[in-house]
Amino acid sequence: MRAWGVAALAVLLGACSSGVVPSRPGSASSAPRPVPASPSAPVRQPVAATPLAPVSAPAAPASATTAAAAGLVAGPAIERLPITMAGAARALTAFRTSCPTLVRRTDASGLTRGEDWRAACDAAKTAQDREAAQFFATHFEAVQVADGKAFATGYYEPEIAGSRTRRTGYEVPIYGRPSDLVDVDLGKFSDAMKGKSIRGRVEGTNFVPYHERTAIEQGALQGRGLEIAWASDPVELFFLQIQGSGRLRLPDGGVMRIGYASQNGRDYTGIGRLMLDRGVLKPGQASMQGIMAYLRENPAQGRDIMRENKSYVFFRELTGPGPLGAMGHPVSARGSVATDPKFVPLGAPVFLSMDRQDANGLWVAQDTGGAIKGTNRFDTFWGAGDEARAVAGGMAARGTAWLLLPKGTLARLTGN
Repeated sequence: MRAWGVAALAVLLGACSSGVVPSRPGSASSAPRPVPASPSAPVRQPVAATPLAPVSAPAAPASATTAAAAGLVAGPAIERLPITMAGAARALTAFRTSCPTLVRRTDASGLTRGEDWRAACDAAKTAQDREAAQFFATHFEAVQVADGKAFATGYYEPEIAGSRTRRTGYEVPIYGRPSDLVDVDLGKFSDAMKGKSIRGRVEGTNFVPYHERTAIEQGALQGRGLEIAWASDPVELFFLQIQGSGRLRLPDGGVMRIGYASQNGRDYTGIGRLMLDRGVLKPGQASMQGIMAYLRENPAQGRDIMRENKSYVFFRELTGPGPLGAMGHPVSARGSVATDPKFVPLGAPVFLSMDRQDANGLWVAQDTGGAIKGTNRFDTFWGAGDEARAVAGGMAARGTAWLLLPKGTLARLTGN
């Protein structure tokens, strides 16, 4: 599971590159820094597109906490959606991967039951890529949540300079999950708190919030043997935490892959929005690349700004396929999207029609993110490499979204 996602880092930092993110010369440590493998990829300029209009419907009520409560209307016939053969094939592969979990899990959105997906999942086992578009048209119906107005950003799998051991130039700890970090399911204490949870630690006889980012960076976890690796640059690690998983390029040229293990339970603060609101960055400068440039050029102010995001992510080493999404399955470039599971069933296909061509097409909800909340909010996954970083770093698209749910779902939910 990802922590947050680039969230266009332009707006939401306010969520892997094949080249190491470059370190800023003359930063905190006077020790020589590892040499980056390639320069930072520039933001990719978007190709404009005209999104399909949503079905006329009211916005979700402020009180709505699930898709079922937000309001549902029928979308267009799937045959009429501009689904490409390649996009349908990618979505079919991602959907097939999700099926073993999809038919068993409880849907937090209130829209589907595990058995609802069984027919489509059974058919997906033998469906061919060339038949993918027809597969979705046969087994699914398009459903619009509330007014259907969508916002999409992007994330990727970054690569940064790192080491398995502390050494000159690698002095920023990357922590595994602490043993005193406790998850509490509040629903076990009160039916009114069902579906809610908190994280913290026990201090004497009290349950208190876990250490925030500043305390951790100042040494709250030192001496406990929690370091799974060491990064060369705190800015690199901060952005890797936002992505939730990534690659460490080791001094010998090898790669160590790490993924999300947990988070300290503190609220996430998007520094991109914060920097825009304060006038530190001007509109148009708040891409991931622009934010990183400011943090490196202004190390003291940059450190303080990063610490205003009290959330802190813990990692584990990944040894199998990955990166892994919230369903526990590998996410796929241009096939997987992160969503709020209260508004999109994890494992469900989604069709996005946006004002940016890159984001258009079929995706499958296989991940979540701390900044990805509410109706019709999506974070598209672009894989690893310079191209992925360039697209994800500047992704901010608006348009229309329709969920693809098993046929008959809307009639069952609405009684029509």
